Order: sequence, then C-alpha cells, then structure tokens
Amino acid sequence: MTNPDGRSPFLIIGDHAGRAIPTVLGDLGVSAEAMDRHIAWDIGVAGLGERLAGDLDAGFIRQIYSRLVIDCNRGPGVTDAAPAISDGTTIPANQGLTSADLAARRREICDPYQARIAELLDARQVRGQASLLFSLHSFTPVFGGQPRPWRFGVLHRGDSALSRRMLALLCDRLGDSAGDNQPYAMDGVDYTVPLHADGRGLDYLELEVRQDLIGDEAGQDETAAFLAPVLREALGLD
Repeated sequence: MTNPDGRSPFLIIGDHAGRAIPTVLGDLGVSAEAMDRHIAWDIGVAGLGERLAGDLDAGFIRQIYSRLVIDCNRGPGVTDAAPAISDGTTIPANQGLTSADLAARRREICDPYQARIAELLDARQVRGQASLLFSLHSFTPVFGGQPRPWRFGVLHRGDSALSRRMLALLCDRLGDSAGDNQPYAMDGVDYTVPLHADGRGLDYLELEVRQDLIGDEAGQDETAAFLAPVLREALGLD
C-alpha cells in the first residue's frame, strides 16, 4: 500500500501489478522468460501506479502475486481465474485444479487484497473523504497476431461520468489512439470495480495502458507526466 492517507479522491488499485508466486507453488512450472511476459502480470502498472500516487496524492493498493496464481479481477467460482493455458503457454501447476484448490488460492491471495480495498474505502467514508475507484491495467501491444494501436483504453459499462470525461479528454489529445472499451470491454467478467464501486455508489475509472509505453522507468515517468494533468482535469481540478 502506497500513501494510504492520500488526499485525492482517487484510490488507485492494481489487480495484476505483481508477479510473485507463493513458495509452496514453486515456479508454477513456468520459465523465468514466461514470467516476464504479459501473461504473468500487467507490465509497468506497479511503477506507473507509484508515480501517479505521488503526482496526485492518491492511495495505491496493488496485488503483488501473479495472476497466473489467481486472478483477483475474477469472481469466486470462475474457472479460468487460474488458467491452465495463457496465450499459448501451458501452466503446469494449474492443470487439473479442483474447486477446493481455487478456493484456497482465493482465500490466501484475493480475499486479503479485496478486504484491504474495502477497509480503506470504509475508512475514507467515515472521515468524510470522497472516493473514486481508479483501476489501472496494461495490455500487450500485439495479441493473437493482431496489433493493438491504442495507447490507452477506457473500460466502462456506460454508467460512469468520470469514465466519459476521461475518454473525451484522451480522445481530444490522442484521437483514435484512445480506445472506448478497447482493447477490452468492461463486462460481467470484471470483478474488483463492481464489487467495491456499485454497493457504495462510487464512480470509477478503469484505464488500460499499452505496455510498451510503460515497460521501463523512463516510459513510466513520461506516461505519468501525461496522465496526471488529464486525470486532474477529469476531476475538474484544472
């Protein structure tokens, strides 16, 4: 957790920001090279999230474990939350997992993460601090042989004023390089944002950033410098 007392309305979350593996699972049977790929984590999100937390005075909660262990943006009972194959790479430790296996991973990894988000949102509400959930993800530039030209994508369900403002601002600056529910659409598969935003009546922003833009520190610095003023403008602060 970074900056838990941040004064910004934004609470930044990173469902896939880490690639750690619990010791008991070894290396999942996956090579180090594969663990560097997008299948294991959202490349660049940890560094970008830290920079945005500093620039915006926002809190940042990130999951440290790999989504190959368990995907914290998938709800209970979703069978592909620990994929047997991811983008053509077999994950040996995920072959033949039982519902009890998945439940144990969720209990040890997802539940504490989601509980920490809920705890912080509740604390902010008690002290009268407004909250906007800002879910930060990244996407691979090419998937299934298809290039993805967007620099950023805003994922939404058509119910978010903040998302509409952010998308409009990005399109104004970047044109077609800003994706409206591209390269993914927010739908029933997403778990973290609906879990925490809907019951509390919070607005949200789910932002995807292309990984080649934030794969190193220089790119993270540049992208944070671009995004921070846009985010402030979306809040009506600039």
